Amino acid sequence: MAREVRGPAAAELEIDLGAIAANYGLLRERARPAATAAVVKADAYGLGLAPVARTLHAAGCRQFFVARLDEGVALRRLLAEAEIFVLDGVGRGEEETVFAHRLVPVLNHPGELELWSGYARRLARRLPAAIHLDTGMTRLGFSVAAATAVDVEALAPLELRLVMSHLACADEPDHPLNAAQLRRFLDAAARFPGIPRSLAASSGIFLGDAYRFDLCRPGVALYGVNPVPGRPNPVRPVVRLVAPVLQVHEVDAPGTVGYGATYPVRPGMRIATVPVGYADGILRSASNRATARVGGIEVPYAGRVSMDLIGLDVTALPASAVAPGTPVELLGGPDSVDRLAAQAGTIGYEVLTRLGHRFRRRYLASEEPA
Repeated sequence: MAREVRGPAAAELEIDLGAIAANYGLLRERARPAATAAVVKADAYGLGLAPVARTLHAAGCRQFFVARLDEGVALRRLLAEAEIFVLDGVGRGEEETVFAHRLVPVLNHPGELELWSGYARRLARRLPAAIHLDTGMTRLGFSVAAATAVDVEALAPLELRLVMSHLACADEPDHPLNAAQLRRFLDAAARFPGIPRSLAASSGIFLGDAYRFDLCRPGVALYGVNPVPGRPNPVRPVVRLVAPVLQVHEVDAPGTVGYGATYPVRPGMRIATVPVGYADGILRSASNRATARVGGIEVPYAGRVSMDLIGLDVTALPASAVAPGTPVELLGGPDSVDRLAAQAGTIGYEVLTRLGHRFRRRYLASEEPA
């Protein structure tokens, strides 16, 4: 069954919620005996927090991670019964909101620990929290030295739900930093005995049992991006982006296509124009590099991606195969997100999270989302 979210654009973004549920099930089985959470930050990687979170909850997920406080508040309004971790922690003035919405702040430095612990003391009740250890990302988290120096009195008012860290190179299995981070995590986490531990996100699940601990936190793999680059993708594709041809140019004189005149054309060539551009999330860096599919046949981008339009060289197709209204598949099938990312010189995460809201969105699932 399908539910449509209509917008003004003629292009349609199809999001397969059934595939997201299946991917969660696959990752959960791969992670066992560890539990499996779901990362739904950034509007569920651009695919829509409400339908995605409800789908994952229906699939059995009970622990979720978001980045920002407002994301946690939005998710709590959707899911009354779920454990929601806020990766950015808690800032001064945010304590009441975190408490009121039953969120779990991931404490990233001693200042946050002091703030949240102090708030718990003022309430005279224990409050949930997670501790984030920096084992090599140099981004967020307690340094190993700071974790070692944590005052047990500061922890007394808190109910620690998790001690966690994040791998920098999990998608490169042979990278030496993986083993180094594992050692640092084991050493630092020992400061918090008896607390559940979490290190692996999407790619980390595939590094082996040693990295899985008590909870895994897949994100991008839920949405179809390959967690094991260079190997067959174990997860199902989730998104399909289709746009109609607006116009076909029959070239009758030498010329060029698009801004900057970067794609030369000669008589006899045909250029199809589709209504999608960088305002919709197709990166300009894909210009003259990416491909789309018309009737299952790959055709190259012709000229620069502009704000609203992309040109495609359809010269190799029969003239009868391409006309105004002909559907063009810009994303679809196994590894299409990863393929476009490689062509644009980026990663699948960026392709997904940039997909815009001018598309007509169509959600596919075995059952209608609530």
